[in-house]
Amino acid sequence: MLKNIILISFLLITTFLYQINEYYSQPFSTPNSNSPNFIFLLADDQGWNGTSVQMMSSEPLSKSDYHYTPNLEVLSNSGIRFSNAYASAPVCAPSRYSIQFGKSPARLSLIRVGMNTNHINHEEIMSIPKVLKQINSNYIAAHFGKWGIGSNPKSLGYDFSDGTTKNKDGGFTNNNTQWTHVSVEDPKKIFSVTERAIHFMEDNAIKNKPFYLQISHYAVHASIQSTAETYLKQKEKEIGAQHINPGFAAMTENLDEGLGLILEKIKQLGIENNTYVIYMSDNGSVPNIPAGKKYTKSYNYPLKRGKWDALEGGLRVPLIIAGPGIDSGIESTVPVSGSDILPTIKDLAGKSKLKLNEIDGGSFKSILFDNSKTIIERDVDGIFFHVPYKNGIALKRPHSAVRKGDFKLVKFQDNGELFLYNITTDKEENENLAFNNPMKTNELEKLLMNYLKKVHAPKWAEGITWKKLPLSEINSSY
Repeated sequence: MLKNIILISFLLITTFLYQINEYYSQPFSTPNSNSPNFIFLLADDQGWNGTSVQMMSSEPLSKSDYHYTPNLEVLSNSGIRFSNAYASAPVCAPSRYSIQFGKSPARLSLIRVGMNTNHINHEEIMSIPKVLKQINSNYIAAHFGKWGIGSNPKSLGYDFSDGTTKNKDGGFTNNNTQWTHVSVEDPKKIFSVTERAIHFMEDNAIKNKPFYLQISHYAVHASIQSTAETYLKQKEKEIGAQHINPGFAAMTENLDEGLGLILEKIKQLGIENNTYVIYMSDNGSVPNIPAGKKYTKSYNYPLKRGKWDALEGGLRVPLIIAGPGIDSGIESTVPVSGSDILPTIKDLAGKSKLKLNEIDGGSFKSILFDNSKTIIERDVDGIFFHVPYKNGIALKRPHSAVRKGDFKLVKFQDNGELFLYNITTDKEENENLAFNNPMKTNELEKLLMNYLKKVHAPKWAEGITWKKLPLSEINSSY
């Protein structure tokens, strides 16, 4: 009898200890374990080759010969970089709208900075925070830094923000002094914006709340600012053959320091296994610094032109993503755009029956986890760009473009002139194939024009600037 009691007790104790061991050996699980955090860092006016990350393995000039961004190198080495990533527009406001809503500027009829936005229902349209909150109501969203959208962040579902901020809130002065370097302790508010972001991260980590955090930096948009220490360091370095401005290089490095603080905090909070970090720019770099000086090559070379134009220099941007399940140090050559960000985040956030209607973006989630994947399903097959005005700065001609596969078509709206480029073999856009390849030219022109008509995009006419007046009063669309 005693032996049986001892045996039963031994078995009970053994079973209990086994269960305890099994419990503590399991990965820590929370109700939010299937709802990852997202941290989206958006640089302002940072070109494809504006960092020390070589965006394209086969193109040595796809990184800067002067700028230093070691933290972005760390992010790139731990994730995937898209060497054919496009901003949805060559200027900030349309690009930022497209990121939030997954729609092209043409569909939104929001095609330039300074437009009246009364025609956009900011309260009703689905945005990144609204989508995430429909998937999981526990999501908390914040936006810090430059907003640049014609509505309060609250109307898009952000719980915390800096409000309706613009370039001037980041120290921009719209005159020639913008190209003269100034040393300040908090250049372009990089560190104060980052500090608010870190407090938000800490608070939600403590509360075990999944979050979407967008840090939209004012850098590297003019006016040129940096810390004195970083500027002196850049002055002592040998300048590059292409990138030659020490103030701009110092501002770029300070921006990268802000990224480093975020990456460090992710590790400190222990949330790296449930957090995706996305780094992107809103459009390409300005063609040259300082303004007014003639250069034989753009700051974006080997890409043509820069900000304000729908050529590669104005559209192609750095895009790097790291997070759980993404392989390290991978390059994807698949063309993606800012309008793809929303559907991709939606798919990463978990299983959902939520349907996004009338969007232009498609999810590239499958590419993140398997670089052999090359297909992005979009409602319309192509990436569209629409610049229907004379801007007086760059090309000075209204134009539109579409990228599909290896090819890109640019159409000027004032005289119908067409340019066809094979972007994979001619990223410099030097060889116009429109006359030698009429079939492809006709295919892409038809695709472009049908799309503009389908979405009733703003239509260029002489004298229309798309400034201030409501679209209903301008009354010019396809």
